[in-house]
Amino acid sequence: MSAAPAKHIRTPLGSVRGRGTAHSGTGHFWRQRLTAVANIPLTIAALIIIITLLGRNQAATAQILGSPLVAIIILLFIISITTHMRIGMQVIIEDYVHDESVKLALLMANTFFAIAVALSSAYGILKLSFGV
Repeated sequence: MSAAPAKHIRTPLGSVRGRGTAHSGTGHFWRQRLTAVANIPLTIAALIIIITLLGRNQAATAQILGSPLVAIIILLFIISITTHMRIGMQVIIEDYVHDESVKLALLMANTFFAIAVALSSAYGILKLSFGV
């Protein structure tokens, strides 16, 4: 007696593409986890940098933040944290907002906000780093 073939809920095309019902696959899941792991050492490094800046005057702070190693660490921190923030808010919006037009507007606003935060933060660090 042979066993009956297993029934799959997924379509053959969905199985080939590796995508679920949301049609976005596991890309967001892995990016969220990757940025979460990257945020651990980057947050620790950013906190150490911020603690070393306490009590310093503006010139000393600008000099420290403008050094290449510190600028690179802070830029990586900015990129990782804003990407993580955008993905996290996107998941919340997709899960809890049911009106499609409102959902689309919020997803666009979320992306624009994350880009604005990242660019304005990166601009400040790059300005200090290049002395412009």
